[in-house]
Amino acid sequence: MSAGADAGTTAAIPVESDDGHRFELLAHIPPAARRSLLWLPALGVAARHYLPLARALAGHGVAVFLHEWRGHGSSQLRAGRDCDWGYRELLALDIPASQAAVASAAPGLTRIGGGHSLGGQLAACRLGLDDGAFGALWLAGCGAPYWRAFPLPQRLWLPLAYRALPWLARRAGSLPGRRIGFGGNEARGVMHDWAGTATSGRYAAPGVGDLEPGMAKARVDVRAALFAQDWLAPDASLRYLLSKLPGASAETARFDAGTLGAPADHFAWMRSPEVVAGWFCGSGPASS
Repeated sequence: MSAGADAGTTAAIPVESDDGHRFELLAHIPPAARRSLLWLPALGVAARHYLPLARALAGHGVAVFLHEWRGHGSSQLRAGRDCDWGYRELLALDIPASQAAVASAAPGLTRIGGGHSLGGQLAACRLGLDDGAFGALWLAGCGAPYWRAFPLPQRLWLPLAYRALPWLARRAGSLPGRRIGFGGNEARGVMHDWAGTATSGRYAAPGVGDLEPGMAKARVDVRAALFAQDWLAPDASLRYLLSKLPGASAETARFDAGTLGAPADHFAWMRSPEVVAGWFCGSGPASS
């Protein structure tokens, strides 16, 4: 597939990681695309839910590739007692496989990485392993989960949640996110690594080590969209995440419901992403 693909067509590109994990990368490539974006979903969200965003960005000349998390959507794996993984597999195996597929499908384009919530964090963490992986980062509803980076009253109960969720995942074999209203069916290792950052404030995980020295070396342009009613990613948590990228040039915008034409919470913007897509591409309004 080339960058001249029909702008109205979404293609599914088969991808296989080095350990045999298979999934599909959803690609939406407009004619004469100038930039490519590898977009990483939020925790527990399948890639297909970002197709409206892909179509909106394609209208601005961006070739969009929607990554699929291990254990969700088109992935052939599902987390359970006999099937587990952590940040190592996501960062060192699956994302590089998608990067290679993007390079093959849309060669020669400026490379952007980005994502929503955990996806944005792991796009930044990928720079910890390869500080040249992306030339820019686009983030939406994204911030570090570190409990001290949250305002009251969340700061009072978040440490308890950060201990309870990995415990529940260990006890059940995987986190039953759909039942408890947080994430999806998540692997024990992912919840362990996520909670490690949430409690310590550092991005590090078994198998990949301390990611922050590499993140500090990255020289990237960052555009980060916040949402006025998004308690899962408040301003302070985004600032804390950006502090891990001191070499970045960052621009942020805060969107309210009036600007979006939709509730300005953690997920509703995904159904009406045109304003956010326009801002990522250098146009469109945002509130301060």
